[in-house]
Amino acid sequence: LLETSPGVAEVTFVEKEPAERHAIISWEQKNSCILPEDLKNFYLMTDGFQMTWSVKTDDTPMPLGSMVINSVSKLCRLGGSSMYTLPNAPCLADLEDDTDEEGNDDKPEKPHFDSRSLIFELDPCNGNGKVCLVYKHAKPVVSPDTEIWFLDRALYWHFLTKTFTAYYRLLITHLGLPQWQYAFTSYGVSPQAKQWFNMYKPITINTALLSEEADSFVNKLDPNKVFKSKNKTPVMKKKPLSQPAGTQKSHTSVTSSKTSSLAGNSSKKRDAQI
Repeated sequence: LLETSPGVAEVTFVEKEPAERHAIISWEQKNSCILPEDLKNFYLMTDGFQMTWSVKTDDTPMPLGSMVINSVSKLCRLGGSSMYTLPNAPCLADLEDDTDEEGNDDKPEKPHFDSRSLIFELDPCNGNGKVCLVYKHAKPVVSPDTEIWFLDRALYWHFLTKTFTAYYRLLITHLGLPQWQYAFTSYGVSPQAKQWFNMYKPITINTALLSEEADSFVNKLDPNKVFKSKNKTPVMKKKPLSQPAGTQKSHTSVTSSKTSSLAGNSSKKRDAQI
């Protein structure tokens, strides 16, 4: 589908070997949790996923789409303490607020940065945020139930899917377009991302999403007002020729100096004759 789309170039798929079973077991022992069955089966087929594609602008390929799922070795815990951090250094757990609203039927309970949840990075999203595998209940023991959440750059959580399989389908159907994860947030994708969405519509895109509040991002120009002055014929007024004040002043000074010099010469001649 990508290779047949207009303007798309350099579709690259990085084939990866299956993850070793002992690597998965070692990861589970290290993090004291069990990988979801669908994610574990995915890693047993391929140790991560990476696919990129570009678009041609002035015959020069520009990287645009990116689909990434970290390998087992890069499935790192988010907000975990490190031995290299200073004792009083701030961390993500400091962002926790006891007054945060708990989840309800409409909004699921959000993950916690402290020890109540375990969070692992699935996709770095090219710096636009992080897609995370979340174990929301880690006390007193880690619950095997997991969810996929999106953490934006402002460190707010947004729910994506309940299973890794569902997220994998979202990743594929959105073609790895920039900032596609923001389509599942309350503030939506940026105007620039909307333009790419319009050019390369995801397979399951909601067209209402692209048209919602579109007027707020469009400059409205009224040609009648913009070109109203063009209808009037400009009147050209001729200005009388006049010398600049500086020129007149200098001319006057030169004339007076010449007059005074002539007068001085005539007086000298008269004195000589006498």
